[in-house]
Amino acid sequence: MKFYKKYMTQCLAALMCFSTLSSCDKDFLDKNPLNAISGATFWKTETDVTMALAGVYRTLQNGIYGHRKPFFDTYSDNAYDRHNFFGYQAVTLGVVNPSNVNSGLYNQPYAGIAACNYFLENVGSVAAVSQANKDLYSAEVRFLRAMYYFDLVQLFGGVVLYKVAPKTAEEAKIKQSTKEEVLAFVLEDLDYAISKLPATAYTGRVVKASAQFLKARVRMYQQNWAEAATITNEIINSKLFSIYQGGYANLFLTTTQQNNNEILFSTKYLAPNNPQGNEGMLVEIGWYGAIAPYQNLVDEYEMTNGKMISEAGSGYDAANPYTNRDPRLRMTIKAPGDPETTNFIHTDPLLTGFAQKKYMDLSKLPYDRTKIPLTDMNVVHMRYAEVLLAYAEAKNEVSGPDASIYDALNAIRTRTSVKLPAVDQARYNTKESLREFIRHERRVELALEGHRYFDLKRWNAMASRLTAVKNPAGQTLVFGEKNNVLPFPQSEVDRNKSLTQNTGY
Repeated sequence: MKFYKKYMTQCLAALMCFSTLSSCDKDFLDKNPLNAISGATFWKTETDVTMALAGVYRTLQNGIYGHRKPFFDTYSDNAYDRHNFFGYQAVTLGVVNPSNVNSGLYNQPYAGIAACNYFLENVGSVAAVSQANKDLYSAEVRFLRAMYYFDLVQLFGGVVLYKVAPKTAEEAKIKQSTKEEVLAFVLEDLDYAISKLPATAYTGRVVKASAQFLKARVRMYQQNWAEAATITNEIINSKLFSIYQGGYANLFLTTTQQNNNEILFSTKYLAPNNPQGNEGMLVEIGWYGAIAPYQNLVDEYEMTNGKMISEAGSGYDAANPYTNRDPRLRMTIKAPGDPETTNFIHTDPLLTGFAQKKYMDLSKLPYDRTKIPLTDMNVVHMRYAEVLLAYAEAKNEVSGPDASIYDALNAIRTRTSVKLPAVDQARYNTKESLREFIRHERRVELALEGHRYFDLKRWNAMASRLTAVKNPAGQTLVFGEKNNVLPFPQSEVDRNKSLTQNTGY
């Protein structure tokens, strides 16, 4: 495939960029240009290998793995893709076809896979690197490859599986593997990663718990609840991670993300050499207001007494709708009357009346395209709150409500900056009722982080949840994916004649 050659070039170009994830000496900049490297000039020293590893990590900064990950929430009942950056305005109306699916959903994971395969094929030949370090570096890269393939499966079902890089363009033109075959390969990579990665807290590079939790996500997708519960309980019992008590909103700001024990894995940035770029979050989400939360999401937040706004005795006042609400509401969503409203301005009027506040560094207000603020918030992919939510969901599916599930949920709800009441055990005392509460808590806690689309799909709830929402034009949302999978982009079908389009497209 033409795209594979292009991605290999991008991978090599990425190696030229300085990254804090690399342990290289400064003199690596004096090496031969990496756009002209060969086996004779590269893959000789540990510095070469760590530079290459940094290049693999940098593939995380592409689109859906970088600052645009929150846009997945606009393909759900959580928010509206205001400027149609991903084309979600059409797909949330059921118009889903090979020509309008965003090609980045397919291309960007494969760019990462190309970089991973390139690294794995070369690291073993470097005599200067110890076997222990080769195993460690390979484990990090195999985790990343597993993550890319798992996302492809969630989006497209069975996909083309490259266990090694194809040597020619013709070798790349192969039929997709089944979903089961790809997931088996994902689990193989993760088992290797779990066996080799350090059992330490996360400080910027993949650790054992990162791989464990990705495996738990795969098992939840497969509805293997027992194994998902076991894995997440192992992470909990490791005591390496905890709920951050320094402010829920601060989890998403640069100054408090470093060595934060709630974070298990993230896409890293660092100012001034490696920020998000001119079109980072503060511009697209902050200045443009590109992610517009729906009222449906706002209404999901409880009152501070733990009751839903429609529940008797909640104290909800329609004239003051944001008073006495779950504090996470105002830390996630900009609502009318927020104190920042005067200087948290946008290019156009907000179509839903709301804007995203999560990830927004309010100390840099006002955002302005003519004076772009330096943006280097890390994009959080995994955090301990989600581990607790995953444990609660899986354990409930295995054996129904128990004290460990309530404890997991309460650890999230009672964090210092939230302080909601403990879960009402008398009300949520059956597997069915607790399942719905866990899903509610998951929606609120993880809102606008890019998880909702994947959650609704694995619950087979996209259709029912979308029909409860209307877009700003008054059109009811529709789930149009055939068999719960997207079509392959037409450009890929045209390039690879062996690729069979998904059924229904």
